[in-house]
Amino acid sequence: MSTRGIKREAVVKAQPSERTPVNFEEAVRRSSRKALVPKRILYSPEDSTAEPPKRKRQTKTHDDKNAQNKALDLKEEEDAETSDVELAISAYGGLSAYELERLENIRQNQAFLSSINLFQASEELKQLTRPKASQRGLMRSQASAKEVLPARKSLRLQNKEAEVLTLPPEPRGTLIYEQSTPAKKPPGPMPMAPVNMEEGSKLPSQLLKLCSEESTEERKVELDLKEYRSTLKNMRITEERVAKVVKDRIFSAAFHPCTSTLLMAAGDKWGKVGLWKLGGDWGDDGVLLFEPHTRPVGCMAFSRAHATHLLSLSYDGSLRCMDVEKAVFDDVYDIDDGLKTFDFMSHDCLTLVVGNWYGEVAIVDRRTPGNTHESLHSLDPKTLRCVSVHPLQKQYFAVAESRVVNIYDSRYLKTKSKAVSQLHGHSLSISSAHFSPCTGNRVLTSCMDNHIRIYDTSAMTTKSPLLTSIRHDMQTGRWLSKLSAVWDPKQEDCFVVGSMLKPRRVQVFHESGQPQHSFMDDENLNTVLSVTAFHPTRNALLGGNASGRLHVFSG
Repeated sequence: MSTRGIKREAVVKAQPSERTPVNFEEAVRRSSRKALVPKRILYSPEDSTAEPPKRKRQTKTHDDKNAQNKALDLKEEEDAETSDVELAISAYGGLSAYELERLENIRQNQAFLSSINLFQASEELKQLTRPKASQRGLMRSQASAKEVLPARKSLRLQNKEAEVLTLPPEPRGTLIYEQSTPAKKPPGPMPMAPVNMEEGSKLPSQLLKLCSEESTEERKVELDLKEYRSTLKNMRITEERVAKVVKDRIFSAAFHPCTSTLLMAAGDKWGKVGLWKLGGDWGDDGVLLFEPHTRPVGCMAFSRAHATHLLSLSYDGSLRCMDVEKAVFDDVYDIDDGLKTFDFMSHDCLTLVVGNWYGEVAIVDRRTPGNTHESLHSLDPKTLRCVSVHPLQKQYFAVAESRVVNIYDSRYLKTKSKAVSQLHGHSLSISSAHFSPCTGNRVLTSCMDNHIRIYDTSAMTTKSPLLTSIRHDMQTGRWLSKLSAVWDPKQEDCFVVGSMLKPRRVQVFHESGQPQHSFMDDENLNTVLSVTAFHPTRNALLGGNASGRLHVFSG
């Protein structure tokens, strides 16, 4: 016998006969598309002699009779579907009894869950557990009602001719583009008129009393790291400590040095400055809003010598002083545009160093009449991000330039000034650079190469050595303010910085790179706090986000 014949005979023997019983439990499972419809056996297997009931033959004699027959057929099919699943056995390729029973259990479970509205309750529970933004502070402006216009109709369908439009002649000469940003505020003093109060309203008398308060609490003694960590752990945030202080993204924020209560200031993207007294009853939950600028308020600071003065700098080229006693915004310094940062160069806070986007620094004396500088010096032709003055030796100031931090001596500034010391190691643009608050022996830098660095500036050598480099995500994107690490003014060797990690947090580090504490709260902290600052004397920390809200952690 040939090989082909042997194989054919083997195949024939392997095929089951028509009367051979099939083990459906061990049958291979087939695709649901190609599987045959299970045959429903309606007679009992115990009574093998009983014949299955015969279905009446349908006739098409009358519509009513035909409809009645269809109804009977549907009823028989429903009865067959609800019968015992063990009797529903497929001839070839059908589902096993176990699989049919499993599908029936799934269907019954789904029906039960739907009957008790479990799916709807789970969706409502998700909505309830989702954290909502704080509603304290400034109220959202009500959107104006849209004008209802008549429905547009096609002229072609109305059998009307289309209107013939003629284009205007092409303009010749130089094109003048309209500025999308609002015009700059006029120079000179501006009245302190809160925009979130009725027109003509006066400033609360408590504000002047609070700003005039002299700090009775001296600078606290620096704690060791164990006590410092314990202090940080006792600082908490509650719903009452979150409020919308300005309308748009916060670019800068600061604490007032008073100790009886917490008074904060914040500047936003469109030149607004907000004051917030925690627990206050004036304005909107203690918030007063002003409009001294028209572009982002990139830097602000309370004067340490005059507690009623708040200086704010804007990209629109204006540097103003909010004088609560006079209730005006005075002009301090003004150029066309492009101011970026400033710092105080004297203990009386009357002399300032001001930097702009074009790599220039100006020395400004507030005692000189007018709003111009005493001297102007070009440093980096590319860009300038931050200036910081040495806390003890005021003639030194650090400048964050393109990819290096230079320390200059204001006594020897010339047209092309030479740096006293340089801080190298940055591979991308530098966001900020700050001297340590007590001794100035350290400089803290934040760089877009995802590193925070600490340099030793105690000797003020030509190249200051790098002490620590900390890996930290700085990629905030387009819609968030850049992260900037800042020192705790009460602690010489510790600093705070926002974080992009989830759940959202604010982190405190030691200069050695060791993390000290992470401020977290599932209910009241759900956004990135790009702008952070510690209170100069009290155990309090603020953080500002992109929606204009301030978050306060305090003991």
